[in-house]
Amino acid sequence: MLCCICKEREATVHLTQIADNKMQKVDLCEECAKNKGVNDPTGFSLADLLLGLGASQEIEQASGGADTRCPRCGFTQADFKKAGRLGCPECYKTFAEGLETLLKSMHKGTRHVGKVPDSLRQTRDLSDRLKMLQKKLAKAIEEENFEEAALLRDEIKQMNARLSNIAAT
Repeated sequence: MLCCICKEREATVHLTQIADNKMQKVDLCEECAKNKGVNDPTGFSLADLLLGLGASQEIEQASGGADTRCPRCGFTQADFKKAGRLGCPECYKTFAEGLETLLKSMHKGTRHVGKVPDSLRQTRDLSDRLKMLQKKLAKAIEEENFEEAALLRDEIKQMNARLSNIAAT
């Protein structure tokens, strides 16, 4: 089994964390384990490895260094590295720049949309598409591109009809 970090050497250090009945494993070679501080319990953070193999360093670089503190709770980069989570809602603003790149690498986006019933999702998607088409139509009219404007007008009519059908059901 290869090391999760360097993907070159054989993994000899195997770490397992169980949280909420879910098991996560990290396999490291001795050199990477030493570099990550696995031998030094005060410097090692399994959360840091599981959050993207260097998440706290990424946030530290983007937010201006390790000395950055949350003005509300006093949380620092070191606290994030040890805990694997932030201290308060203000931390998200303080460390926003680094968190954005971290979240983009972990999830589909940085905006939480939650679970939505299919019919509501379809309505929302169609409404968003309709707004975008209306902006394109206004731009096409402004640029006097009337062929494109006619096509957009027809597509807007179709979208409105689809929205009406969904609302009726």
